[in-house]
Amino acid sequence: MERLSPESPQKCPQRIAVVGTTGSGKTALARQLAHCLTIPHIELDAIHWEPNWTEIPTPLFRERLAPALSGNSWVVDGNYSQVRDIIWSRADTVVWLDYPLPVVLHRLVRRTFRRVVAREQLWNGNRETLATTFSRDSVVLWAIQTHPQRRKEFPILLKQPEYAHLTAIHLRSPKAAQDWLSRLKP
Repeated sequence: MERLSPESPQKCPQRIAVVGTTGSGKTALARQLAHCLTIPHIELDAIHWEPNWTEIPTPLFRERLAPALSGNSWVVDGNYSQVRDIIWSRADTVVWLDYPLPVVLHRLVRRTFRRVVAREQLWNGNRETLATTFSRDSVVLWAIQTHPQRRKEFPILLKQPEYAHLTAIHLRSPKAAQDWLSRLKP
């Protein structure tokens, strides 16, 4: 899968998809990339979630995303398979945050606790609560369930002929991510 190591020299990416397990830091890294490269950041969760944690239908999701991807440069974060084809076909780079599950869970629990205590408003008025944190819709449970799936899924996807044009950056730790980011120059 690894077509390019994080240490390899590379041209500056312009259309970047940041993927990884829930809680791995996709949005944080995407924001940093967008700032560093002075390009737009597209957060898929902000497009996907309507008020009251209502998911928008896939056709509407795809329709809302299309204009954001029409530019020559952007950073997108998220793992939504229903829009992956339109993102990855336009992207030049996929950055995969493939951190060990304990690292992801530590970050996710810390983030979730902060959001619950601060009553942080997320997308379209949604908030995480203690009730949802300990429900069967728990973001922590979702991370535990999907972590092994992501580790199997992304190497297979990145070997598909339709994604051969992508530069794949496989980052296995937050330090590797920060080191890679520090080497990028707009």
